[in-house]
This record gives sequence, C-alpha cells and structure tokens, in this order.
Amino acid sequence: MVDLITFRAPAADDAADLWRLARDSGSLDLNSPYAYLLWCTDFADSTVVASAGTEPIGFVGGHRPPNDPDCAFVWQVAVAPSQRGSGLGRRLLLAFLARPGNRGATWLTATVTPSNAASLALFRGTARHLGVRCEERERFPAEVFPAEVGAHEPEIALRIGPLPPD
Repeated sequence: MVDLITFRAPAADDAADLWRLARDSGSLDLNSPYAYLLWCTDFADSTVVASAGTEPIGFVGGHRPPNDPDCAFVWQVAVAPSQRGSGLGRRLLLAFLARPGNRGATWLTATVTPSNAASLALFRGTARHLGVRCEERERFPAEVFPAEVGAHEPEIALRIGPLPPD
C-alpha cells in the first residue's frame, strides 16, 4: 500500500529528520542541527514538511525576508531519494507558498548553485507551471564564502513571479 503524502507545519521533533534529508540530498549545504530546529519552531509558519505516513520525505524551509516582505524566500528544498522524480518538489513549493507565513507573497525567491541542475529545473519548472517568469542573476559570488569550507560555487538568485493571487 502506498502511503498518502500529507503537507504540514513542522514541529521541533521533525528537526533531526529534516537535517538528515538535507544531509542525504548530496547537493545542499548542511547547516547545524540547531538551525533546523529553529526552522521547525521559529519559522514554522513559513516552512512545510511532506510526510508519507509518519515519515518526513521532504521539506521546504524558508521565510519572508524583513527587507523584502513581498518575497517568500526558499532557504532549502530537500526530497528523500525514494521520492525524486515524482513531482514532490513542485508540490512542496506550492504548499510552501500556501503556508500562513507566505500567503500574499508576490515573488518566490531562492538561491541555487549553477551545478545544482535538479534545483534549477525545479524552480524553472514551477515558474512555467504557474505561468510566470523566472529571473536569474548572480547574488553571492564564490569569493564571499569562507576559504576554510573549500571551494564554493556562486549562488544564483532566482526570482519567480509575480505570483498569482492566493
């Protein structure tokens, strides 16, 4: 039997699972477990978890930047390896936009490294699905990242919208 996928707000006890999903993604910058705990509590109104039964299988963490409140900024998207290619990423982004903290946003924004083809395809495909444009420009050049973490690609800013009304 296939478990029904549900989309819900995160809770503190989801943080370890979200950290593992990010770790197992193979392409995301892994943050401290504490950062995921904050995302599951302090940013719960603008974060969404997808679960199959009781198991988290994906999430989108994000927020409304104080200096750009018309935007819903995606911090990270992670989908369990078993769910890749199923359309879950797009469903997560749409559920993310429907979260109370993101309702009314005019733009969906994110940053992605140029080599993360899956994320670029997800965001570009979501823009096409919504019938809006996806603007791209470099936001963070590689040299602003600490040398101690090794070579880091630049981060490309994606700006999708204007979004259709809720």
